[in-house]
Amino acid sequence: MDRRNFLVAGLAAGAGISVGASGVSAQKKSNSAKFKLRYGPGFSSFRGHVGNDIIDNIKFAADQGFRAMFDNGLGGKPAELQEKIAKEIAKNDMKLGPFVVYPNFKDSDLMTKKEDGIKSFLERVKGGLETVKRTNCEGMLVVPGKVDQRLEVEYQTANLIDVLRRMCEIVEKDKVVIVLEPLNRHNHPGQFLYGMPQTYMICKAVNHPCCKIVDDLYHQQITEGNLIPNIDRAWDTIGAFHLGDNPGRKEPGTGEINFKNVFGHIYKKGFDGVLCCEHGRSIGGKEGEAAFIEAYRWADSFEA
Repeated sequence: MDRRNFLVAGLAAGAGISVGASGVSAQKKSNSAKFKLRYGPGFSSFRGHVGNDIIDNIKFAADQGFRAMFDNGLGGKPAELQEKIAKEIAKNDMKLGPFVVYPNFKDSDLMTKKEDGIKSFLERVKGGLETVKRTNCEGMLVVPGKVDQRLEVEYQTANLIDVLRRMCEIVEKDKVVIVLEPLNRHNHPGQFLYGMPQTYMICKAVNHPCCKIVDDLYHQQITEGNLIPNIDRAWDTIGAFHLGDNPGRKEPGTGEINFKNVFGHIYKKGFDGVLCCEHGRSIGGKEGEAAFIEAYRWADSFEA
C-alpha cells in the first residue's frame, strides 16, 4: 500500500467509512457516534458518496454523527425544497446554521444613509424572515458593505447602528437572530466590518437580542487572532461560528489553529448553536470527504 492509499485508509477507518477495491464507500450507518458540538457541513459536502441530492447529503451527514448543516444560499432555494430540508433536519434532530440574506461587498449604502439601499436591505430581511419560518434555521447573516472613504468612520458607525435597529424591529416579534460577519482585510479589502472588537461594539450599541455576531475563526485568526480570549470577551453577542483553518481555509488540522482547544473551550461555555463548516478540503473526491470527517473527529476529541 502506497503512502496516499495508506493515508486514505487511515482517514476512512477513523471516520467509520469502508474502503473497498473501488475506493472509499459509505456504509448505511457508518458512524452512529454523535459529535459533541453541532458542526454543520454544507449541503454538497458528501456528494462523492451520495451524489448531489441535498436530502441524501443530510442523511449521510447525520449517519456520520453530524448534528447540524448549513447553506449560505438557503434563502434562494424553492419553498418546496426548503420544507423538505426542514423536515429531514428535524427528523435527525439537527439544526440549520444561518444563511446569507445580505451579502453586500460593493457599496456603502447602510453606512451613508442612502435610503434606497437601506430600503432594499430591509426588504431582503423581510423576505429572509419567511425562509427562517419555513425552515426553522438558526437565523440570517449580514455583510453590510464597504467603507466610504469620504465620510468619517464614526458617522458611518452611527448610521449603521440606526439601520440595524430598524432591522431588529422587523424580526423581533419572531425572535429571529441576525448575525453580522466581520471579514479580514487581506481577502476582502475595504469592507466596513473587519474584526470582533469593532463588531462587538456595534452590537452593544444596537442593544437588541436579535443582533449578534458570527465569529468566523478563519477571518478572526487573520485579523486579530487571540481566538479564545476574543470569544470570551464577545461571548454574549456570538450567535454562530464559521470554521476554516488558516492559512488555506481548509478543514481543521491543515493550518495553524488549534481547533481541539478552541472547540473544547466553546463546548465548556455551553454553546449549542451551529458551527458552520465554511471551508474547502485539502484532498479532493471521496478521499477528501473521508479526511473532512476524520478532521472533525480529531478536533472533537477534546475532554468534555
